[in-house]
Amino acid sequence: MIDDDAFEPHLGLQKARGAKHARKYLSRVIAATNLAYGGAAAPGPARGAFSGTRIGRGAGVGRLLASRGGHAASNGRRVIVKASIVKLAGKGASAAAAHLRYLQRDGTTREGERGTLYGRDADAVDGKAFGERGTSDRHQFRFIVSCEDGDQYDDLKPLTRRLMDRMEQDLGTKLDWVAVDHFNTGHPHTHIVVRGKDDRGADLVIARDYMTTGIRERAAELVDLDLGPRTHREIAQTLRVEVEQERLTSIDRALLKGADAERVVATNGRDAFDQTLRAGRLAKLSRLGLAEPFGAGRFRLAPNLADTLRALGERGDIIRTMQREFSRAAIARAPADQTIYDPGAPDARPLVGRVLARGLADEHADRQYLIIDGVDGRSHYVAIGKPALSFVEGGTETDVSLSRGAIVRIDPVSPTVREVDRTIAAVAAANGGRYDVDAHLRHDPTATQAFAETHVRRLEAMRRISGIVEREPSGRWIIASDHLDRVAAHEAARMQDRPVAISLLSAQPLDRLVNTDAATWIDRELVSAAPVPIRDAGFGHELRDAQARRRQWLVAQGFAEEAGGGTTFSNGMIAALQRRELLRVAGQLADEVKMPFREAAEGARIEGVYRRSVDLASGRFALIERAREFTLVPWRPVLERQVGKSVSGLMRGDGISWSIGRGRSGPSIS
Repeated sequence: MIDDDAFEPHLGLQKARGAKHARKYLSRVIAATNLAYGGAAAPGPARGAFSGTRIGRGAGVGRLLASRGGHAASNGRRVIVKASIVKLAGKGASAAAAHLRYLQRDGTTREGERGTLYGRDADAVDGKAFGERGTSDRHQFRFIVSCEDGDQYDDLKPLTRRLMDRMEQDLGTKLDWVAVDHFNTGHPHTHIVVRGKDDRGADLVIARDYMTTGIRERAAELVDLDLGPRTHREIAQTLRVEVEQERLTSIDRALLKGADAERVVATNGRDAFDQTLRAGRLAKLSRLGLAEPFGAGRFRLAPNLADTLRALGERGDIIRTMQREFSRAAIARAPADQTIYDPGAPDARPLVGRVLARGLADEHADRQYLIIDGVDGRSHYVAIGKPALSFVEGGTETDVSLSRGAIVRIDPVSPTVREVDRTIAAVAAANGGRYDVDAHLRHDPTATQAFAETHVRRLEAMRRISGIVEREPSGRWIIASDHLDRVAAHEAARMQDRPVAISLLSAQPLDRLVNTDAATWIDRELVSAAPVPIRDAGFGHELRDAQARRRQWLVAQGFAEEAGGGTTFSNGMIAALQRRELLRVAGQLADEVKMPFREAAEGARIEGVYRRSVDLASGRFALIERAREFTLVPWRPVLERQVGKSVSGLMRGDGISWSIGRGRSGPSIS
């Protein structure tokens, strides 16, 4: 035999042992095949039970790897794999593209440079092209692979490529994937995005066991091959470090597993080293108030031990994140002036400040955070939920992009049923479960058209976000009898992804507002009857200094006078400054759109096609294109879904009442 390929097996009847043995052998072959492909002969739940574990590619391999009891149960290298399936329908595709861009952000490489996507054969691949290939995909897979000893790798790319090659073998298909390595945390890790299609163009379905266990075991096998199994000394050192950690550790899990019904554990261990670990950890938990000693080496664990330790671990991660961002921005903040903003606290108040940093609090779930340098002189870590930042105005949401230095207001969100919801339910109950503006006006003759239309906007937002209401072709809304219960559930669900509401006060940083010939946020604060409280420390000190210099600029421009130790501002100052900027920018836009600009007068009817938004220091404006000219009017969030469509409205003061489309029943904005 020259090589392995020269051997060609031929299966047939095993005559020497008879047909009975041949049938037994064939059954074993079929059973092995079913195990590999998730068939009925594989071990698993009892006949007739359905768990979903046998659905998808890699089902048999996943169960086989899971049956080993976990790689980390031995002295194998430990690897954490977080896996998720992301649907791409609706806004999912745009969110996936944003996720891919965010993975390539600055500061993620060892040198602090921008992250680079790579693939099977290239160290730099085009993320946009990858996204375009998956435009019609139903879903995509996301994995985060983090090796406990990842810092021992100079380059994670070879490991990732070998892992993906092993996955392709297990799943029986080529995979279209991209990855990026991150070194911006204590544990280097790799983000992998896989298209939801197999090599034949069919939807890729991966078995649950392979997602939850198989990938992790495969990765651990590869790390073992590279670095060798953990030595007893390495394992012991890891456990010694865990004794004093303020987070949930493997020692804690062992204690919880061995506790009795009263949550009582003892320091006794398998050997002297194990007993030393248990005694040291229980002493640490006792100092944290999470274990109560009562003699003879026995302790009672706190009922919420695991949750409390997880929370402590998260707090420690947050503190390290804040310190890292302060160092990057060369800003000094004392520990006493660093807080974690809790919107659910009974005394939670609005927070105003500048954006110091923005990042992912949970890279697996796409939940983000902001670090806000507050006017109260303190810096705050604010969990903001999903990537889409909610700019709320008139009950309508849109996405806003916040850059470093932008000035924002953070408001806690309460999951409450609003009065507008109760009114909708009452009107619908009196009209056979249907709601529209006409029914509202008949139900309440004192209500105005504009007031009723705010209820339509509320319904439209709920239909778009959660689908708990339906709209008939006539424009009437179908309101269920349990509408208020549905609204309560809708608000509670939104709280998980949107714990706060973010209002953009100024897209420009503070230092640019001092001499800007426009109506700035500083000006509005100076003339406000209820200005935001400022503490003379940190960003608050910078704001006070900027306000003093802005007063001097306003005096020089003739908008203010200093007398008697104070400053008085002229009437109409904000409107005049806003008009200055509007006319200046309109002149620049006229050359761009090849049309003359016409200023919108008070009480004028505005009709035209909405083209885009324009961000000015005075605020955001909408560019409305008419037959032979264009105008700029105050922008509202709902307009962003009407790009290229006809809109009409009436100018009223510093706002505008919009009517979208041609029908009376269409939504409007006040």
